[in-house]
Amino acid sequence: MPAMPPNTSSLPAPNALIPAMAAPLPSPSHRPARPGRWPGLALAGGLGLLSHGLGQIGWLQDHGLGALTLAILLGMAVGNAWPASASGPRAEGIAWARQRLLRWAIVLYGLRLTFQDIGQIGLAGVAVDAIVLASTFALAWAAGTRLLGLDRPTALLIGAGSSICGAAAVMATQPVVRGRADQAAVAIATVVAFGTVSMFLYPALYALNARHGWVAWSPQAYGLFAGSTIHEVAQVVAAGRAVGGQAADTAVVVKMARVMMLAPFLLALAAWLRRGPDAAPGPRAAGVPWFAFGFIAMAGLHSLGWLPPALVGAVNAADALLLATAMAALGAGTRWPDIRRAGARPMALGALLWAWLVLGGLAIHAGVHALLP
Repeated sequence: MPAMPPNTSSLPAPNALIPAMAAPLPSPSHRPARPGRWPGLALAGGLGLLSHGLGQIGWLQDHGLGALTLAILLGMAVGNAWPASASGPRAEGIAWARQRLLRWAIVLYGLRLTFQDIGQIGLAGVAVDAIVLASTFALAWAAGTRLLGLDRPTALLIGAGSSICGAAAVMATQPVVRGRADQAAVAIATVVAFGTVSMFLYPALYALNARHGWVAWSPQAYGLFAGSTIHEVAQVVAAGRAVGGQAADTAVVVKMARVMMLAPFLLALAAWLRRGPDAAPGPRAAGVPWFAFGFIAMAGLHSLGWLPPALVGAVNAADALLLATAMAALGAGTRWPDIRRAGARPMALGALLWAWLVLGGLAIHAGVHALLP
């Protein structure tokens, strides 16, 4: 019996297999492209640019509201009114701005200073700045963690902001202490609140003293006191201008010398956190803040006088925008519920440090000038 031919009616035609076999395999180039950091950077940069422009308004300057303070306020307003602004496609850029962009902004911040600034205030001015810084930060650590029961990053961030240069110091210290965005925002809130109180209180005290003659308080002595004890640079400028040109000039120079201490402070803090008895092991241990060395290098370069003034001015203007962008990103990633959960203890620590800056600062000034007239 002859063999029956195979039944091919149920088999697909040979050319029907070609499209299936020729279909391209999934490859990385065919996957949807990630948005990257640009959407978040665009949002933070736009808020930073807006705050930088608002910070040039005279009325806001007179009340000590600089670009950094306005940037975090705008960032928090947008981030809480529109929670998706710091998540999804914008999350990577927001995180990059408040971390890596911030570090480069701190490096460029050194170009605002020169080592000659320290020479202008003399040994007594440097001693006052150093003692105020060390005593205020030590009080923040001891009272914050032991008396008030705050977590260490929050206490140290509040101490850094109160003892050195306000919001910029908080932002520079955050990566060293491994602080979260909400912890940094709480620390900045104390700086803004109590620095603003000092900005209005100091000129009032100067006027009262001038009327009653309690102590011999010259405009230069007032500027030294204001520059070494008020939190933010913008607040120092406002408090100095309220008394006069000489007071303002002295206050700004003293404040800049205090800002100059930021880099050695960060290096010392990182070393202390690495070697302390309760230092975090492994990758959580505080690393050496490389941007502190960059800060010192920029200040040293500026001190040499090799850079054209126009270039220094342009870099400083760009850096102001970078800092405002980083601050806006910090605000956008901070939620009001996180701040409310911190409770009243951070503000209590801020109040304690403020009282020490006012009263202890007066005592430090009197003691140093008695020893180093």
